[in-house]
Amino acid sequence: MWIGWLEFDLLLGDVHSLKAKRSIIRPIVAELIRRFSVSAAETGDQDLHRRAGIGLGAVAGERQHVVDILDAAERLVAARPGIELLSVRRGLVRSDDF
Repeated sequence: MWIGWLEFDLLLGDVHSLKAKRSIIRPIVAELIRRFSVSAAETGDQDLHRRAGIGLGAVAGERQHVVDILDAAERLVAARPGIELLSVRRGLVRSDDF
């Protein structure tokens, strides 16, 4: 079993409240879950208006399948209008590594 994850650090555009921030982040998280059948959530900078962290986890039997999911998810977030992708941290391990 292969386990992969991404941690996105995002800078949001013209956002002046946490409510406005949620209206941007929730659809991104929902689309990641729907399109890629992954676990995803807002994971960082929850008290800041213009910064956000999103974490994503994927599990599959084949390494390449996990890599393909992570690559596609990263492209989706990077192409999203109104946000700037500051950084992405990626991890990939095999269950036997633990």
